[in-house]
Amino acid sequence: MLKTISTAVITVQHIKQLTKDLYPELVAIRRHLHQHPELSFKEEKTAEYISQLLTSWGIAHKTGIAGFGISGVIAGQQPDIKTIALRADMDALPVTEANLIDYKSLNVGVMHACGHDVHMTCLLGTVKLLQSLKGHFQGSVKFIFQPAEESLPGGAKQMIAEGVLKHPEVDSILGQHVFPEMEAGKIGLRPGPYMASSDEINLTIRGQGGHGAIPDKVNDTVLAMAHIIIALQQIVSRKTPPRIPAVLSFGKVLADGAHNIIPSEVVVKGTFRTFDESWRNAAHQLIKQVAQSTAEAMGVSCEVVIDKGYPVVVNNAAETERVRQAAVAYLGEENVVELDIRTTAEDFGYFLQEVPGCFYRLGTGNVEKNITSNLHANTFDVDESALETGTGLMTWLALRSLEK
Repeated sequence: MLKTISTAVITVQHIKQLTKDLYPELVAIRRHLHQHPELSFKEEKTAEYISQLLTSWGIAHKTGIAGFGISGVIAGQQPDIKTIALRADMDALPVTEANLIDYKSLNVGVMHACGHDVHMTCLLGTVKLLQSLKGHFQGSVKFIFQPAEESLPGGAKQMIAEGVLKHPEVDSILGQHVFPEMEAGKIGLRPGPYMASSDEINLTIRGQGGHGAIPDKVNDTVLAMAHIIIALQQIVSRKTPPRIPAVLSFGKVLADGAHNIIPSEVVVKGTFRTFDESWRNAAHQLIKQVAQSTAEAMGVSCEVVIDKGYPVVVNNAAETERVRQAAVAYLGEENVVELDIRTTAEDFGYFLQEVPGCFYRLGTGNVEKNITSNLHANTFDVDESALETGTGLMTWLALRSLEK
């Protein structure tokens, strides 16, 4: 494969040619993964498939990390000099696919609607290329296939607890995620806070229910619920520091009464997201105080349970700049875009709390091919040329990071 490389210097042209040669296999891998999606913490067959590929390529690896996670190391020359980690998530979503394609999901009600099939494919391709190139670079590359990104508590936190960033110690980490709003062939990145923290808000309002025609004889839990939701919105509008974006949204209200029955219990569920960990913790206390004090004023009680989710994704400025420079060299200045912040969440933030790194976006859209559906949609798909871009770029980024 590497007969044309006579020195230790690997160029962009080398990586692009190697990735082009690998492209048919990348498409086949991605389509297999797309046809066989599995939900969070249930990625058994996915892990078996990845392990079988790695074994067939002669790449040692460890399985069963945090459930079905997989990790291994590609050791170059002088492997202890530096170690960079590359991560891909494995799980799919509880979505029934509506696409009429040959590689449509065979698991009814489960779909790779968030592009994790692409993430796994690009990392597999990168690992295969780096294995063939290990005589041409110094340092080590640790690859991480992570289960359960889509569901709390998330696989990243558990893999870290089980030592995935140790033995050898990881110096930096990279992750990529598909971005259908950006055309294939481009990538996007942003230094500093990029994606929001994500917490689940659970309210249970209790009082004396009864006949809706005699409200003076009951505690109106439904009216209290309405006042609590409105009062909580003032935390965002009046208490959040203006420099910090924040979102508090409620998407589920269960008031199981009737036309003329006020229920004794109302359940409310929502999400809180922000970009500052200190304000995040302070907001949690305010949510509890406001909800409970408003409930008390209405003559009812309110139990507040906040399930703390993923942290803010904070890209290290120096690492992100290195990624930007390397990406410009590989793709051209016009194909490297700076992104705005996103209030969606990612458990890659846990990795970035441990080691410096960069989480960047891989363009997968194509208007001419009508590949425009957004993430989590039942019609989501990608322009598969992004597999070549994503694999080649990740390989190049790993090599350049080790060079630094």
